[in-house]
Amino acid sequence: MQKILSKLMNRQLPHFVLLLAMAWGLAGCSHFQIKPPEKLVYVTAKQTFLRDRVAAVSNRTGTASNGEKLVVLDHARRFLKVRTPRGEVGWIEEKLTAGQDVADKFEELGKEHQQDPVVATAIARDEVYLHISPGRETTRFYLLAENDPLSLLERATIVKPVTPGAAPAAKPAADANSNAPTPPAMEDWWLVRNAKGQTGWIYSRMIEVSAPDALVRYSEGQRIVGAYILAHVDDPESGILDNGNTVTSIPEYVTLLSPYKAGLPYDFDQVRVFVWNTKKHRYETGFREHNIVGYLPIKLDERIDPYGKSAISSEKLPAFTYRVLAGDQTMPTPDPVTGLVKPGRTIDKTYRLEGNICRRILAPGSPPPAEAHPVPEPEKKAKAARKRKK
Repeated sequence: MQKILSKLMNRQLPHFVLLLAMAWGLAGCSHFQIKPPEKLVYVTAKQTFLRDRVAAVSNRTGTASNGEKLVVLDHARRFLKVRTPRGEVGWIEEKLTAGQDVADKFEELGKEHQQDPVVATAIARDEVYLHISPGRETTRFYLLAENDPLSLLERATIVKPVTPGAAPAAKPAADANSNAPTPPAMEDWWLVRNAKGQTGWIYSRMIEVSAPDALVRYSEGQRIVGAYILAHVDDPESGILDNGNTVTSIPEYVTLLSPYKAGLPYDFDQVRVFVWNTKKHRYETGFREHNIVGYLPIKLDERIDPYGKSAISSEKLPAFTYRVLAGDQTMPTPDPVTGLVKPGRTIDKTYRLEGNICRRILAPGSPPPAEAHPVPEPEKKAKAARKRKK
């Protein structure tokens, strides 16, 4: 009998060892389980403190600043227990944070527009948030500091929200007797990028376009949309001081201007070039064009004169090109979803700075194409303007 039992055990021994190994493996699986991904949140407040407990009286355990990434360790009521990149651990109000989905949307927005041309530069007038899309109630994330430099990428115009209980807007005097409904008030938003590469939408009244003070005084009640250095002239007696030293290289500018009004179907309606008078040591107007339907961006380069009629015709001189709406196109309206204003066919207008005057560059024998105007021009004035341009 013992011989028979020993034979059976010997035959079953490999299976017994296998079952024992499987049992041991299952018991130890918990040591090799993959940990779930960490939950992350980002600080939306300018700065906030971390505390050691959720209570009326608590101790500070660290600080967290806008945009900082935090690891969530626990959740209780309206608070999160988090860990900062510096290893500080504490509790923070959940309403002061945004989830990974919000951070991803802003990152996607930045990638989508990272190759967009900069149409102008500006600064933030105050502390202000960047929004994911135009609108005061849209998701916000990054907080800009006052005077932060910004690159402007594109403009959108949307309907201005109505304050509950506010009186309806009055009709313009010209439409006072009309039965047509009053058009809604509009507001402009700009897609901007800051020095950190953070991208988002900002209310236009919270930015100030960069322009020298010497030019702002000549704006004549218009808003400067952009000011771009076209050339430099030497003036050892300019009278302009910088840190006690006289500035001898004076920049000359091409500026774009528009009325102080939101919701316009164009970016600018006036172009003005400021040249420097080396005898009177001041800026003067070298070129000016009104009543145009212009769109950003403006291009700066150097051009030769295709006509070849002057001594400097073959010399490359500073030039600028801007776009205007073609005469056979209707005024565009903002997209109801994005707020973007997309014009129809446009015309490129190029001018070359020759000394203190600007001459338009057209292909020889080509008449100036017809343009659209915000205000219809009188026929006589339009004909005279065409003759001057020729």
